[in-house]
Amino acid sequence: QVQLVESGGGLVQAGGSLRLSCARSGRAFRPYVMGYFRQAPGQEREFVAAIRWSADTTYYTDSVKGRFTISRDNAENTVYLQMNSLQPEDTAVYYCAASIWGDARRMESYHYWAQGTQVTVSS
Repeated sequence: QVQLVESGGGLVQAGGSLRLSCARSGRAFRPYVMGYFRQAPGQEREFVAAIRWSADTTYYTDSVKGRFTISRDNAENTVYLQMNSLQPEDTAVYYCAASIWGDARRMESYHYWAQGTQVTVSS
């Protein structure tokens, strides 16, 4: 079984920064892509960012481009989401996920999910 464990959420003021981490463990598994999604209260879960595990390819939703950076450490089986210039509209539960194959921006492409971590941005 594959486990994804997230950390790094919290409360921050608008304009501040947070870094999320997602560590992968369990059976030997090489994902096609690792991604982050978020879900705000009363909203559907939406794509935020993703990174190919074996290539220098990243994907971002338009609202976070230039503010968020996704990166990975293959040796540590960990993916990071650096979030800068946070705004109240970034408040959500953030979920890390791993995909074996498929469209990096689609939730249906992801086969393993972490438990989620709360990010709250105060104005």
